[in-house]
Amino acid sequence: MPAKHVFTSVRTLPGKEIAKGVTIHPLAGEHVMFTYVELVPHAEVPVHSHPHEQIGLVLEGELEMEIGGERRRITPGDAYTIPGGVPHGARAGAVRAVVLDIFHPRREDYLKLFA
Repeated sequence: MPAKHVFTSVRTLPGKEIAKGVTIHPLAGEHVMFTYVELVPHAEVPVHSHPHEQIGLVLEGELEMEIGGERRRITPGDAYTIPGGVPHGARAGAVRAVVLDIFHPRREDYLKLFA
């Protein structure tokens, strides 16, 4: 069956808290997906890895991001790429942060949270 197009808004996508103070709002196509990620001040995504390639863009706030052992402070407009299997994590600064993460292939583990 061919994929169906969708118009939506991040304001209406359902959300789930995946770590204390970290809420994801995913939108998936047939092969790729994004998650609109909201982090309350000082919220942390622990260092982890997954087989999916990930590209991210900071929309609001700031993060201390660690990728493959390298740490950087990133702010709105900053972007990153993470190859599959590379350990990474993030911590929000003193204000709310918003990030757009894109995954290939889709994060089926995330999608199951919303099934």
